[in-house]
Amino acid sequence: MLYIIRHGKTDWNIRHKLQGRTDVPLNDIGRQMARDAHDEYLNVHFDYCFCSPLKRAQETAKILLDGRDVPIITDERLVEMGFGIYEGVENVFNKPECPVRELFFNPAEYEAVGGAESLEELLARTDHFLNDVAFPLVEEDKDVLIVGHGAMNSAIVCLVKHKSVDQLWEEGIENCKLIKLM
Repeated sequence: MLYIIRHGKTDWNIRHKLQGRTDVPLNDIGRQMARDAHDEYLNVHFDYCFCSPLKRAQETAKILLDGRDVPIITDERLVEMGFGIYEGVENVFNKPECPVRELFFNPAEYEAVGGAESLEELLARTDHFLNDVAFPLVEEDKDVLIVGHGAMNSAIVCLVKHKSVDQLWEEGIENCKLIKLM
């Protein structure tokens, strides 16, 4: 089986700031969300956990898997999508002049500027991770958990479910909600 989960909340999530690769830690709400997920998914078996190298994902993975003998392996390909100079911008949804806004309303038309990562780059690196690591383990009947982020996890969903980029946000990647993909 292949599962994904998004990290718990951070102060930036609450303030509606674009986090991207900025290494923001969980806040108390996020830690509690991870503890709740620990209890809720205690009976879901995982052989491996692959995790973004960012603190918020790593801390979520550690809390979620506390007391289990599941290795947590970080992989750079699971880092959140980079938003370049727009990381830290608040309320992007309400700023039509912000180029990153397009990603959320019309992903197929999104053009990365200001040092941001393109959607094509995000899809390529997550596809490499899936083909190099996750799919071979699933084929060996291993249960794989990926602890990541909103955009990165959405890219994985699109790849696994063969969805178009127009459907990037269709799954609705909530914080600390486990999604079984296959």
